[in-house]
Amino acid sequence: MSDHMKQILMLAAVGAAIALGKLLSGNDPLNWRVAIGRTILGSATSLVAGVVLLQIPDISPLALLGIGSALGIAGAQAVEAMVRRFGGGGAGGQ
Repeated sequence: MSDHMKQILMLAAVGAAIALGKLLSGNDPLNWRVAIGRTILGSATSLVAGVVLLQIPDISPLALLGIGSALGIAGAQAVEAMVRRFGGGGAGGQ
């Protein structure tokens, strides 16, 4: 397995862990649908850090992990807020 593939899998795992951690520490009701949805969202948003590999192929794994973590947290919150506001998911902006 190539180094880039290992880094991509690491980013996905970190994003999933961040999403699950946020879910467990929040006040939202805990159910499978929410847990799986947030895990997928956290993984996908942290994978955006993989784009950095295209620009800086020799980036330190720790730096890449930091970028992925930041995007996993901030990106997931932004996407979730947009879905709730414009997609009618939950409160629907009320």
